[in-house]
Amino acid sequence: MHGFLRFIGLLNAAVWLGAAVFFTVAVGPAFFSAEMLSFLPRPFAGRAAEVVIGRYFTLQQWCGGIALAHLILEYFHSGRPVEKFTLLVVMVLFGLALAGGYWLEPKLHALQQVRYSTRASPARRAEAGAAFKAWHGAARAADLAGLAGLLFYFWRLTRPAGGPRFASFDKFKS
Repeated sequence: MHGFLRFIGLLNAAVWLGAAVFFTVAVGPAFFSAEMLSFLPRPFAGRAAEVVIGRYFTLQQWCGGIALAHLILEYFHSGRPVEKFTLLVVMVLFGLALAGGYWLEPKLHALQQVRYSTRASPARRAEAGAAFKAWHGAARAADLAGLAGLLFYFWRLTRPAGGPRFASFDKFKS
């Protein structure tokens, strides 16, 4: 059972980290590349990106929930306490995914609608554009922080569990 739990935890972390790297490095920037904008105007490219971002946040939420469940099941199965920092990292990552999907993404969508609206005044569109850039910058910073957290979490899961924290002096005697 412990091997199966470990496999599920590693598989989940690998999918989560892989999706985050792929989205941050390849998918996100592709929507606003010169090649994409050559046939898809910016408002439509932005809307297409929003659809993909919504799915990305859903994947992150599922992976975060599975990671929390994995930590709880591992605790009940092994009896060892969960490392507090690892639990904190997973909870922050899960919280970022929830906040991104249910708060930030809808906020950015509303700002995008005003930014490209033909009915809004130029001042209101400029204000929405500035707010969008600020929130988008914050989202990018959260993405990078999330990548760092996911790297730590993946590294933590690949360490052998239950080993001694320090090597004993008996191993160094001849």
